[in-house]
Amino acid sequence: MTLAQTPPAAAGPHIVVLSSLFPSRVQPGAGLFIRERMFRVGAQLPLAVVAPTPWFPLQGLLRRARPGWRPGAPRHEPQAGFEVWYPRFLSFPGALKSLDGVFMALGALPRLWRLKRAGRLDVLDAHFGFPDGDAAARLGRWLRVPVTVTLRGTEPRHAQDARLRPRLAQALRGAARVIAVSQSLRRLALELGVAPERAQVVGNGVDLQRFQPLPRAQARQALGLPPDAPVLVGVGGLVERKGFHRVIALLPALRERCPGLRYLIVGGPGPEGDLEAELRRQVAALGLADAVHFLGPLPPDRVREPLSAADVFVLATRNEGWANVFLEAMACGLPVVTTDVGGNAEVVCRPELGTVVPFGDAARLQDAIAQALSKPWDAAAIRHHAEANTWDGRVEELVALFRTLHLQAAAAHGGARVALR
Repeated sequence: MTLAQTPPAAAGPHIVVLSSLFPSRVQPGAGLFIRERMFRVGAQLPLAVVAPTPWFPLQGLLRRARPGWRPGAPRHEPQAGFEVWYPRFLSFPGALKSLDGVFMALGALPRLWRLKRAGRLDVLDAHFGFPDGDAAARLGRWLRVPVTVTLRGTEPRHAQDARLRPRLAQALRGAARVIAVSQSLRRLALELGVAPERAQVVGNGVDLQRFQPLPRAQARQALGLPPDAPVLVGVGGLVERKGFHRVIALLPALRERCPGLRYLIVGGPGPEGDLEAELRRQVAALGLADAVHFLGPLPPDRVREPLSAADVFVLATRNEGWANVFLEAMACGLPVVTTDVGGNAEVVCRPELGTVVPFGDAARLQDAIAQALSKPWDAAAIRHHAEANTWDGRVEELVALFRTLHLQAAAAHGGARVALR
């Protein structure tokens, strides 16, 4: 199912997604994984999105020095039949970050109040524990609606911050249900005091229609690549966390072992920054201009082209929740080499799917890439793993959860009314 094919939702509880990371015509690549997941839920339940956007009075001046920083968003934008609002909330760059949840809640409150009065808010579904989960917990108390918080991978970093950890813990303990995209994130929720029965894992899925392999020769010809060269590919925002620079640093040694090696980088700026200029300088300094190809941020329907052209997918990431891109690569028959952080080992869970190495061990990463390039992989078996992780089962779990929480909330409110009488 594509976004353009989204069917009308059946009757059921009205879900409002709360996430500060969501695509718009200004930032089309932001939070695609959230939209992909929740618009599929919206095919079965009525759904709208409130995506608060950080703002402060002088940010236009800062944007002159840092083009692309906080580009903003439209106030309202229909997407695939769903309504998406982008209310602003006060957020000071580099200061008072522990208050972001409070300001986000205040910024989103007017829109959510209107949705509640119109009968269009039964469950508030927040993505990321902080500040979104913190804001949602407050809004749930103010509006008397159940709240779910989905943990997506930023939470371990926030849990290590002495200022933010209490906010994060309070938000998760105040949610009716915590949804983690990986077991590692569920364990973190339990460490922060969430009761086991209120924390469950619902991983991400893959769209097998969008991500199916093209003939390799065709894909390479379209990208201007030699037909017989060894090719690596990585997909993600051009930010420090994703680790493109860590792979580039290994290329001179890898090219000695794998002559003619090429590296395709798919991605562009993200909310965490934009390292493209630094990466290009690194490539030039290492004399790799003929080896590294910056393909830019491709629309989802075109990502399968570089995936189909490559031999191995590699992402030397510092942290992840559950990386959809691994399943997307596997759906195109690619083995994955990545780092043992977050939920990566839960996705690349068997040797026939790829290799997981300790983060920061450059020698192990180099050896894993070289071995992956020389190993005969069973592309059909790799795709079969992706086929076992489609969106259908994930969405069924989420829809059942939202319906249960709505019924429980309705029963609780009914009991309260009876008690008042």
